[in-house]
Amino acid sequence: MKALLALEDGTLFKGRSFTGPCDVTGEVVFNTSMSGYQEVLTDPSYRGQMVTMTYPLIGNYGINDQDIESDRIHVKAFLIKECQEYPSNWRSQRSLADYLIAAHIPGMEGLDTRALTRHIRLQGAMRAALSTEETDPDALVEKARHSADMLGADLVKEVTCREPMLWQDGRPVPLAGGLDQFQWPEAKGAWRVVAVDYGVKYNILRSLEKHGCTILVVPADTAGESITRLDPDGLFLSNGPGDPAAVTYAVDTIAAQIGERPIFGICLGHQLVGLALGGSTFKLKFGHRGANQPVKDLATGKVEITSQNHGFCVDMDSLKDQDVELSHINLNDNTVEGLVHKKVPLFSVQYHPEASPGPHDAAYLFDRFVEMMEKYRKS
Repeated sequence: MKALLALEDGTLFKGRSFTGPCDVTGEVVFNTSMSGYQEVLTDPSYRGQMVTMTYPLIGNYGINDQDIESDRIHVKAFLIKECQEYPSNWRSQRSLADYLIAAHIPGMEGLDTRALTRHIRLQGAMRAALSTEETDPDALVEKARHSADMLGADLVKEVTCREPMLWQDGRPVPLAGGLDQFQWPEAKGAWRVVAVDYGVKYNILRSLEKHGCTILVVPADTAGESITRLDPDGLFLSNGPGDPAAVTYAVDTIAAQIGERPIFGICLGHQLVGLALGGSTFKLKFGHRGANQPVKDLATGKVEITSQNHGFCVDMDSLKDQDVELSHINLNDNTVEGLVHKKVPLFSVQYHPEASPGPHDAAYLFDRFVEMMEKYRKS
């Protein structure tokens, strides 16, 4: 089935749908990973976006029920060079096409993904429309131009959990009585962590659990008073989609919690920390998305190979607090990849240490969080 992708600047890409009829809009971005497409599809940080993979053959090892980062697919559409119809892997349970069709997510193949990626790198990420139904290119371009903009969009409300959940045996379990009746389990992990869900990836929660944490996942709009009443050893701020400046309720909550307990933020959580400290954020030209992003730890001088997925960045010059230090930088463009506070237990990183492309380059960050909680509890 023929499909047409129209960018808001008028650029067109022809291909074919391997999932049936479609007509969707979203921001087009690219990911440079050679594998991990199932994790990409289910990452809530991709909400509102069409993703193209730079690697040409996708779907070769199929889909399974274990390698997921949330309870559903979040991308608006999946744009690839070639879809492998017959996966070969002992863990595979279904094909990529079947997975997308079951979730009603469009898949397009046969387009020149190298040309699309290069165009985005030169011109920047932009809105697009994908359709098998609209055959008029001009009309499809207009549809892209009138679609929702990522700048100013609060997409956290679309992906956050509706009710608090306790992470148990590798999955989130809803609380029967809500936060008011919650009591921390005695027999679970040593460290009580409240994880604010802005679109949290399951592997982050798995990593915290492996480090001895009992994790209570709460909705993004949970008030600071509720967190204080829960009295956790640490507060974790998750990744998520959209413009951090639009998530004002989260910024207010974080600002009130700074200095009260150890705080660790990843990705959107890192950006929200920057805003809570009085700084500002800005939209990157085409973002950082992939499993091969070099980041330098300024404290040690070591370079980490990191996994990333973000389109916004903290403006370091906007942070006037002398007690806030830059801890990590991206070696591709020197943008901010980490912050640390010199006086209170607070640090954050823009990249994803739980994804482990190094494979263990950034695992020390979870150890750092545990060390902070241990020190906090003793005090």
